[in-house]
Amino acid sequence: MSEQTAGFSPAPSSLSLSGNVIKQGWLYKRGEHIKTWRPRYFLLLDNGSLIGFKNKPEIPYGDPLNNFTVKGCQIMSLDRPKPFIFIIRGLQLTTVIERTFHAESDADREEWIAAIKAVSDNLADSQDVEMMERAGSINSVDSSLDGSAINELSELFSVQGTSSSNRSGRKKVTLENFEFLKVLGKGTFGKVILCREKATGHLYAIKILKKEVIIKKDEVAHTLTENRVLRTTSHPFLISLKYSFQTADRLCFVMEYVNGGELFFHLSRERVFSEDRTRFYGAEIISALGYLHSEGIIYRDLKLENLLLDKDGHIKIADFGLCKEDITYGRTTKTFCGTPEYLAPEVLDDNDYGRAVDWWGVGVVMYEMMCGRLPFYNRDHDVLFTLILVEEVRFPKNISSDAKDMLTGLLMKDPTKRLGGGPEDAQEIMAHPFFSCINWSDLQAKRLTPPFKPQVTSDTDTRYFDSEFTGESVELTPPENAGPLNSIAEELENNQPYFPQFSYQDVSSSTLGSTISASNSSLAIQNAVE
Repeated sequence: MSEQTAGFSPAPSSLSLSGNVIKQGWLYKRGEHIKTWRPRYFLLLDNGSLIGFKNKPEIPYGDPLNNFTVKGCQIMSLDRPKPFIFIIRGLQLTTVIERTFHAESDADREEWIAAIKAVSDNLADSQDVEMMERAGSINSVDSSLDGSAINELSELFSVQGTSSSNRSGRKKVTLENFEFLKVLGKGTFGKVILCREKATGHLYAIKILKKEVIIKKDEVAHTLTENRVLRTTSHPFLISLKYSFQTADRLCFVMEYVNGGELFFHLSRERVFSEDRTRFYGAEIISALGYLHSEGIIYRDLKLENLLLDKDGHIKIADFGLCKEDITYGRTTKTFCGTPEYLAPEVLDDNDYGRAVDWWGVGVVMYEMMCGRLPFYNRDHDVLFTLILVEEVRFPKNISSDAKDMLTGLLMKDPTKRLGGGPEDAQEIMAHPFFSCINWSDLQAKRLTPPFKPQVTSDTDTRYFDSEFTGESVELTPPENAGPLNSIAEELENNQPYFPQFSYQDVSSSTLGSTISASNSSLAIQNAVE
């Protein structure tokens, strides 16, 4: 699910609460994800900010629930599905989006429309406001990034001493360094291929993504995030990155090859796991997420498909495209993203949220393991979201009291009361009686024996991957009007505006291809498929 911010063109936080109030009052705002009408007290400021609160705010204002900008917007009146509706349409980057409001009367609606138009018109001549005019001139995806954005992307991909192998004296990594063996998965963005590094004989999973598709589908930010998180994290239960590099038309992540299969596959075949098996997997997941949180990173996409087993049966968390950085205790974000069945109530309720969203996800996947079903499910997403927001979780009779208490704590709808939602974060969950038999130091050191060992007979055994993919021939279509892939990568490194200085090598290894790890085979598969 793509990541989206919560406004037309989110107003800078330094400006959003500092302007003069032009109009204020109650409006009903329609939810973007659950189509219900929610009362909000809105303030329209002369800097273009339209900020909404659950209650009428006192000065100084606290953090608003809604923070939009009306700069360069368009407004339309509507009287269905109920009277006195108006829609504000504006740009979010290069995408036109809409927000819908309902006033108490026609006169109130007209006052809001007049005030918004006046503010928008007053700002129209300012140098930094070109929203709707610029939208009409966008003829290619290239216009979605201005010079400052390009510079920012360059900085994001440039890691001192590691990002450019040529500058550091290391040999440049290209596709020519690898022998392709089997297709492990493929999707909209590209393929995941099992490969062998020629210099060392080591096996890796290489995720090869098409730049054109990433740019067109507005997945540049997610790809940047994944690359950055993979570079900077190291934990036994997280997939790790060895190399990243680019060709004329593709981005390549060379990753740790994990061939024990997704938990989704194993649970689908066995229907339920025992509490002991669930406890082991849950503990390794909690250990990994606790590490990410300690690094200021929230994961935001926990689900069975992103939980892999290595050949020994240990957890490997994959797919870091939806991670959010710089989120420590007390800090929040408000982006709506994730997978519908695993979304936390605070995400659905258009509220700011923090680290506790990951513990909700842990509650969902552990419930699935022990109960054999999702805690909340409906094919209709509007119904599903309502269940997540209001329905109390129910348990089978065979669930132990400790397991029930732990799951109830993780699936607490109020994130401030959720198990793990306090300043102690993962430590609070680790201390729960359900995990009393876990030695956490031994767990992280992999001294605990996994409850299940995948039945793989060799490193190249791909029985846990879809035979639809593994039976395919390994082919990459060459870019148009391009020479050999390994001869153009350096030119692209310097000239490609979206992914400059993309290349990375794991400096912990002294040779071109010693132990490599990256976003993960299935992890990679999931990212490529989604």
